[in-house]
Amino acid sequence: MVYSKKLDNGIRLVVKQMDGLMSVSMGVLVGTGAYAESDAEDGISHFIEHMMFKGTKKRTAFAISDEMDRIGAQTNAFTGKDVTCYYAKSTTENAAAAFEILADLFIDSVFPEEEMEREKNVIIEEISMNEDTPDDLCLDVLSEAFYGREGYGRNILGSRQNVLSFTRDDVRRYMQARYTADNIVIAMAGNIPLGLAEELAEKYFGCLPATRADKREISVNARHRSLVRYKDIEQVHFALAWPSVTRDDRLYDAVRIMNSVLGGSMSSRLFQEVREKLGLAYTVYSYNSAYADTGTMVVYAGVNAKNYLRSVDAVKKCIEDIKRGNVSKEEFERGREQLKASSVFAQESTSSQMLLYGKEMLYSGRPYDFERRIADINAVTEDDVAEAIARSFDESKTAAALVGKLKTPLDV
Repeated sequence: MVYSKKLDNGIRLVVKQMDGLMSVSMGVLVGTGAYAESDAEDGISHFIEHMMFKGTKKRTAFAISDEMDRIGAQTNAFTGKDVTCYYAKSTTENAAAAFEILADLFIDSVFPEEEMEREKNVIIEEISMNEDTPDDLCLDVLSEAFYGREGYGRNILGSRQNVLSFTRDDVRRYMQARYTADNIVIAMAGNIPLGLAEELAEKYFGCLPATRADKREISVNARHRSLVRYKDIEQVHFALAWPSVTRDDRLYDAVRIMNSVLGGSMSSRLFQEVREKLGLAYTVYSYNSAYADTGTMVVYAGVNAKNYLRSVDAVKKCIEDIKRGNVSKEEFERGREQLKASSVFAQESTSSQMLLYGKEMLYSGRPYDFERRIADINAVTEDDVAEAIARSFDESKTAAALVGKLKTPLDV
């Protein structure tokens, strides 16, 4: 059963009841992230996410984690390009206690100065770790190559300079603009009575003011550049990107099926050709990223430095084969079944369901509909996939990223 309600202040609640379980996942989602930041704010969404766990009006940072541990609950958060989520998972009997702590850190965090300075060093280490992880770095460079250093091209972690400069006033100012009632969704999935879910949401969030998020001009002007980042490492990591569909596009599912055929599974073209047949890569895959107003199709591989140009050619050959309409009925049906299976598997995880229903409510304002999701996937035709391919690989709009002992960008 799915239940949804808008509180008087505009905050939305969505609950997916999953009978037969003994746990529940609860999340507070905010429609903000790296894409909504200005140059001066670059990295602040992620910084705030960290700071929310560093003390409230009645709990220290240790007390937050200690009290969660005492009831066997788990809590964490993440920041994305267009969403920030704070969540907890607990047994059903401790759901009320876990949600109270989650609400406390979300609503009443005080951002102690000493904790801010300490956490800045933690995030600086996270930035260093990201730069020492070449696959992550490669995809960050690719975002910059495609979108530039603004909007969806921003690195979620921000720059060291920005992180070190953030003040409590900066945090408060950004939260007043983005952490607003109309931009917040509370999502719960698992074994929780609807009455309790509504009571908890009203009790802890119903008192917040009915504020509205500021309207920010977001750049979605693709740059289609080729960038290189020199790193003294053994492998070469490369990634390619092309414009693709938004998440509300009628071809969204067709693109996902096409992606499965190209590089989304072990039976895919890229895996079988580049890894299994040619032995050029341990890791090679493709994926699509879809947002409200833009989208990309991405291919990534980590390869031996001596073979990287041969690997790029092998990837391009797989794409050319796809573009020529060389997708068999068997591949199409296999990709469609994989897409349906991923939706089914998500139904069995409270964490996945919480996030799925929360994001759908945040993005579209309506509850996620599993039956409609499966029907939409079943309705995709081979002609739709052919159209999706035509929409996703415009060579004149290719962006590329290289990370390794190289100084010359990839010629795309």
